Amino acid sequence: MYAQMVKSTGERPKTLDEMTPEERAFQQRVDADIKIEPKEWMPEGYRKTLVRQISQHAHSEIVGQLPEGNWITRAPTLDRKAILIAKVQDEAGHGLYLYCAAETLGVSRDEMTEQLLSGKAKYSSIFNYPTLTWADIGAIGWLVDGAAIMNQVQLQKCSYGPYSRAMIRICKEESFHQRQGYDIMMKLCAGTAEQKEMAQDALNRWWQPSLMMFGPSDKDSVHSAQSMAWKIKPMSNDELRQKFVDQTVPQAEYLGLKIPDPDLKWNEGKKGYDFGEIDWNEFYEVLRGNGPCNKERLDARRKAWDDGAWFRDGLMAHAQKAKARRLAAE
Repeated sequence: MYAQMVKSTGERPKTLDEMTPEERAFQQRVDADIKIEPKEWMPEGYRKTLVRQISQHAHSEIVGQLPEGNWITRAPTLDRKAILIAKVQDEAGHGLYLYCAAETLGVSRDEMTEQLLSGKAKYSSIFNYPTLTWADIGAIGWLVDGAAIMNQVQLQKCSYGPYSRAMIRICKEESFHQRQGYDIMMKLCAGTAEQKEMAQDALNRWWQPSLMMFGPSDKDSVHSAQSMAWKIKPMSNDELRQKFVDQTVPQAEYLGLKIPDPDLKWNEGKKGYDFGEIDWNEFYEVLRGNGPCNKERLDARRKAWDDGAWFRDGLMAHAQKAKARRLAAE
């Protein structure tokens, strides 16, 4: 998931008897799968949780352009360049959809960006890893976008209408991104021994970070219960991670690649794969800002924000003049 460490109220969900009349009416609408819209009453904890989750998701889409953007000029063919440009452009669009969805909850885009640049808001840990070879672009499409889709398909059912509707379009485009990445891996695995080795190396480096995308283990994710009761988050971290592993292992076998996990094995009882423990120390270190590319990513976002100040100022000045003209004409 792109919003890995979103906290809700930190409390257990209230029973209907413990709720105020407004909370009870709200929960009954959620339970009936009626979408909550921006101007309707909602608990403050619900609003704050959505702001954190949607803004982190938006930041991740924007920062997610950076690991791939530096490969546009180095892509091996003109077709690959054009496809990668289209993908990076899609990610920018996803960020804009999501910022717009968050703004319906009463937070401005400027506020969200300032929270990101100050370190108060986060983005997905996965984007703090470097893209060392062309195979990394394939691994990102196959694994990172694959993990994102696993969660985002569920978010189409989110109880908050603007977020749910944004995810419908995003998921359609993310499915193209995953196919693009898997196609790169197929070409490499069908090529020379060196190319297949490059693909295996990328899988080795991106496998664990991809599993971390879903957030901490359920036993350490103490805030999920309320989000699930509000139907912001339809499935738990571990459920989504298991689905991802079960889907991805056969894809790796088809490519002739080996998942870098000596503990990976089929469990007939649960009809799924058992897999090894994730290095959660690395996960939390990256979230704390100590990943390979944390500083580089934030520096790039800060520079883009500063370089665009003149344009934002121009837009505001134009809007103020247009408003003044309209008032003068009335």
